[in-house]
Amino acid sequence: MKAEQFEANDQYSQAWEIARYLEQHSDSWVSGEELSRQLGVSRTSIWKYIQTLRRHGLIIEGQTRRGYRYIDDRDSLAPYQIERERKTRWLGRLFRYYPTIGSTNQVAKALAQTYPDDGIVVVADEQTAGRGRRGRQWLSPPGKGLWFSVVLRPELPPAEVAGLTLVAAVAAVRAIHRETGVLLQIKWPNDLELNSYKVGGILTEMSGEADRVDYIVLGLGINVNLAQEEFPPEMRHRASSLAVLAGRKIPRRPLFLTLLVELENCYTEFLGGRFPELLAEWRQRSSTLGKKVNVFLPGRKVEGTAIDVDEEGALLVADEAGRVQRFVAGEVTLREFPTPSDRNTSGTP
Repeated sequence: MKAEQFEANDQYSQAWEIARYLEQHSDSWVSGEELSRQLGVSRTSIWKYIQTLRRHGLIIEGQTRRGYRYIDDRDSLAPYQIERERKTRWLGRLFRYYPTIGSTNQVAKALAQTYPDDGIVVVADEQTAGRGRRGRQWLSPPGKGLWFSVVLRPELPPAEVAGLTLVAAVAAVRAIHRETGVLLQIKWPNDLELNSYKVGGILTEMSGEADRVDYIVLGLGINVNLAQEEFPPEMRHRASSLAVLAGRKIPRRPLFLTLLVELENCYTEFLGGRFPELLAEWRQRSSTLGKKVNVFLPGRKVEGTAIDVDEEGALLVADEAGRVQRFVAGEVTLREFPTPSDRNTSGTP
């Protein structure tokens, strides 16, 4: 599907107009007749749009003879709310929200081929074909997480792109700590976790040529409000959510807006030559460095100790013979695990 089709297919625009009108009059009840008159649609259509808004996380009360009333729990990712509250300078100026979509990375790539903008942001309430690294499926149920992608157009040689995954991870850790108090760790190259429980991940995809980058899509998936029992049985021992770790529901919109701010800040630092400082912060939050690891590659496995990450984001592993091997990709597992039941989330950066 081309980006133009995504643009023209926004069947939810009138639903958001209803939400905006109700929010502006949230101190009183608004009748269906008034909504119908103000927005120029039938009362039957009003009722259908209200149901659509409720399905996608908005809390709208309804009472016979009184009408509707909007209650904001700061969980909605409605475009008009994001635009009004966004604090970034350029990231997210072109913003697209989809209640349900296959993959935000796929949509972001389609938009990147049509629009020259740096900082396009695509967010979905639900993904039906969310992906992690190596094509793995990413659980993305409606209203439970932040599933979004960012289009960036840095003037970089392709060899330096891997560093952006590390930079995005630092930004995510900063934002999550600021909004929730949960201080996550980073497992090389792209997992956000705590005590071996995975909470989020980053998928970086590049379009370009041998000597230049056309655009980069950074996809972030963060489990925000999933209960532990909502994960499939085979994932419950290794995946969790911010709500479980924090012991409370996390409002998604403030977290999302803070994530955009930190992504913009870290990306600006990265382009301004401050990658060594960001890499030092990444090392401080790493759950990989200093640990015995297995690195799985096609047809072979390397056992050793993860000793560092270099300036291009590659993992350096001292194998059992003492030789230092460099990995730009691969599946890494720890050979020594922390106690999963330890849910202490305290700490300082």
